[in-house]
Amino acid sequence: IALSPVWGQRGDDANRLSKNGRTEGNIAGADVVVEFGRPSVKDRKVWGGLVPFDRVWRTGADECTTITLGSDVEIEGQALSAGTYSLFTVPGESEWTVIFNTVADQWGSFNYDESKDALRVTVEPRTAEFVETLDFEIDGSEVILRWEELAVPISLTAAE
Repeated sequence: IALSPVWGQRGDDANRLSKNGRTEGNIAGADVVVEFGRPSVKDRKVWGGLVPFDRVWRTGADECTTITLGSDVEIEGQALSAGTYSLFTVPGESEWTVIFNTVADQWGSFNYDESKDALRVTVEPRTAEFVETLDFEIDGSEVILRWEELAVPISLTAAE
């Protein structure tokens, strides 16, 4: 799996307020890489404010977040082929839609096209300790978005 071209798509962040982030690990035998822009809370209301509920969000800042899967996996029990996807979300107060879109090289969600979705799953966010700057982590079998006082877990398992 060639990961360096994806990293290059995020561009130089020297003059950006939201610096680039990268998280990588292995879940159920699949190499997983998440690349994202890291906005900060900065005393703003994030959920339902800066990031509106019930609207497609790029899930980070600047270029859309991407996730690269080194092998076929199941996301929340649904099959997804190896590859690089843009990772969009539709935040809700009690549940989120997580979207894996086949157009990985996009700026924001301005040109998001639902017809290019490879997979949509629903997950439940949970309350978490405060995190000033958006981050992703890999913990066990989950990729977890963490920002403000929220954690959004996405479960991955080996493809059957």
